Amino acid sequence: MTTTAIPAESKRATPPAPKRRPKREREGAAWVFLSPWVLGAVVLTLLPMAVSLYLSFTDYNLFDPPRWVGLRNYTQMFTEDPRYWRSVVTTLTYVVIAVPLQLALALVVALALKSMRRGKAFYRSAFYAPSLLGASMSIALVWRAVFNDGGTVDNLLGTGGWVNKPGWALLAVALLTVWQFGAPMVIFLAGLQQIPAELYEAAAVDGAGKWRQFLSVTVPMLSPVLFFNLVLQTIQAFQVFTPAFAVSAGKGGPADSTLVYTMYLYDRGFVASHMGYASAMAWVLLLVIGIVTVVLFRTSRSWVFYASEGDR
Repeated sequence: MTTTAIPAESKRATPPAPKRRPKREREGAAWVFLSPWVLGAVVLTLLPMAVSLYLSFTDYNLFDPPRWVGLRNYTQMFTEDPRYWRSVVTTLTYVVIAVPLQLALALVVALALKSMRRGKAFYRSAFYAPSLLGASMSIALVWRAVFNDGGTVDNLLGTGGWVNKPGWALLAVALLTVWQFGAPMVIFLAGLQQIPAELYEAAAVDGAGKWRQFLSVTVPMLSPVLFFNLVLQTIQAFQVFTPAFAVSAGKGGPADSTLVYTMYLYDRGFVASHMGYASAMAWVLLLVIGIVTVVLFRTSRSWVFYASEGDR
């Protein structure tokens, strides 16, 4: 009896691995996708900054060619211009008033929203809305009407119009910023929701009340978020312009009490046509904001707690 051998099945050929594109070709594709951002950064940011730095050493009035004057704009700013120092003091006062009040109100509202069971989404959107509207000129003009003579505040408190009193005008501007607490409030709320409930339960077992839980659990665990909001709001406060411009009708009054730094920069550059001087002011502001930011980061090591790093 003969048997027919069945031929073994031939092995399937392994398909060749796809060839990787050369490194230079892959880098070229990456630069194609990055080119809009790079072009925008160069044309809209780096180039204007370079021109502004050059103009800060010139006498330029927007109409005649710039004339090189060296450090004269800076020396004049620091030694011969009392309104400049008045704007510095006004801005620092505004930052000290507005930033702590805004963050405190944002944290209080975030704590209240965290404990709510119904309507949280609605109230979160409602409280966030002023952050979208408050920077507009129309809202700032409404704010001026509220704090003007015969306005809502005058009718309720009988204190007269705040915008016409040197001691109260800056407070009215600061309150407009405080009213825009929605953005830090949302960030605080997100941070509060990330704190483990077990920490509060353990603190309650140890006999800690609500206030002790807030100081010993909420504040340390929320300190990175608090630091983040502090840095952002401080930087924005140093650049305040629209509220002060609208409340003071573009004059910084009464008695320069609302003459913040950016408003005086605008006055020097676009009203008096001293663009070189305004450019020097802008670079000083950038340097000051950078120094303040570095100081905040340095000091944060002593009070910001990161759970992944343990106690600091």
